[in-house]
Amino acid sequence: MKTKYILHGGYATKKNKENDKFFKEILSIDKKELNILIVLFAKKKEKYNRKGEAIINQFSFNNVDKALTFDIADKKLLEEQIKKADIIYLHGGETLKLLEVLKGFANFSKLIKGKVMTGESAGAYVLSACFYSKSLEGCFEGLKLIPVKTICHYEEKNREKLKNCSADLKELLLEKHKYKVFII
Repeated sequence: MKTKYILHGGYATKKNKENDKFFKEILSIDKKELNILIVLFAKKKEKYNRKGEAIINQFSFNNVDKALTFDIADKKLLEEQIKKADIIYLHGGETLKLLEVLKGFANFSKLIKGKVMTGESAGAYVLSACFYSKSLEGCFEGLKLIPVKTICHYEEKNREKLKNCSADLKELLLEKHKYKVFII
């Protein structure tokens, strides 16, 4: 069973046509009832409600005919929450914070197998093999679930920053509001 990964360059909760396409792509599963797990571990806990609401609003706005159920991820319940989810949405924020939490689950890649796995900004970074973060001013290794080296919030001036990542990896240059789909 393959996993569908959808990586987004950032600012997915801003209302625009590109982001609408992104959320419609996420919801394009051939099921009428979808359980969506929103992972906000890259954010400060006090922002969970506001960010969670913004993501839920985007899903609801772009939903045509599905019954959607939402859950906000809890570190203590994450494994069970992932098992129940059809879609896992990794929201952006502090990349290394999110990466540290997900690395704590040795079976993470097995848990998400066959699901739709989305990553926005920091979420896209952690799913990639390697990434350049402007805010962290460097290249880092992700979970290596998608064999790409990634820059989110892409600007041409940052392209050479990926030279410190493996030459064997394809570049994924994601401007804000843009996304790329991988089936692995």
